[in-house]
Amino acid sequence: MTRNPDKDVREITVAHSPDSDDAFMFYGMATNKIRVPGVKFTHTLCDIETLNRKAMDGFYDITAISFHAYPYIQDKYAIMPSGGSVGEGYGPMIVASRNIPLEEITRCKIAVPGTMTTAYLTLKLFAPDIATETVPFDEIIPKVLEGKYEAGLIIHEGQLTFNREGLHRILDMGKWWRDETGLPLPLGGNAIRRSLGPELINACCTALRDSIQYALDNREEALQYAMQFARDLDPQMADKFVGMYVNERTLDYGKDGRAAIARLLEMGHEAGIIPQKPNVEFVGDAAVTATS
Repeated sequence: MTRNPDKDVREITVAHSPDSDDAFMFYGMATNKIRVPGVKFTHTLCDIETLNRKAMDGFYDITAISFHAYPYIQDKYAIMPSGGSVGEGYGPMIVASRNIPLEEITRCKIAVPGTMTTAYLTLKLFAPDIATETVPFDEIIPKVLEGKYEAGLIIHEGQLTFNREGLHRILDMGKWWRDETGLPLPLGGNAIRRSLGPELINACCTALRDSIQYALDNREEALQYAMQFARDLDPQMADKFVGMYVNERTLDYGKDGRAAIARLLEMGHEAGIIPQKPNVEFVGDAAVTATS
């Protein structure tokens, strides 16, 4: 009788955004350079707003999320200690086809990449009454250029390409956040389903950290892989973008990074943007170990 080797393999579903920094981060895992015995990682690429929504149903075992979404899924997921995208004084931007004064921009309708994104949360903290409309993230710049919207809130590679399209940066939300709080802006991270149990959770967290470290240590080959996801970026620009969001902070948030997540979500809750009281828990926290 022939034994089926796949029978004893546990499939773990992994979902992240189809952009170059996430691809760089998951390069080691996606190409089987980083493995966990008895585990097969199956990768799905999806835009971040869709991932935020699917996480509410606990759809994927490991999923990229916007930190804004975490209070809505905190009963099902814990935050993995590695894998964060954090802006060090930079982040999502309000852009427009003309140089609109800040006091005027708050009276414009802004195209946003989704109401569960951290970009949207910071925008509403900046201007609570600003009018918004959700547009797929990769359509925001074209829609602003067409004149359909006076301004747009851009994420991902658009942060590096907006000026070559002739758009003006009105406000960098990462800079605004740092000026307000003195903290980096935590945009997104990776979350893991609590129901996997402590042993599997810890093994997956180690794999993700090792995958990030592998990419940082083998930057050229990891960048070559990530280039297939680098929308409209040449290799030099892709390298710059990856460097913005995959670095030592991605390996470990640090005390100020973790404090920034808690501060951001508490401010969102106090402002009435987030109805649930946030309870930020990382894998490794005592509460997570007890409830996983």
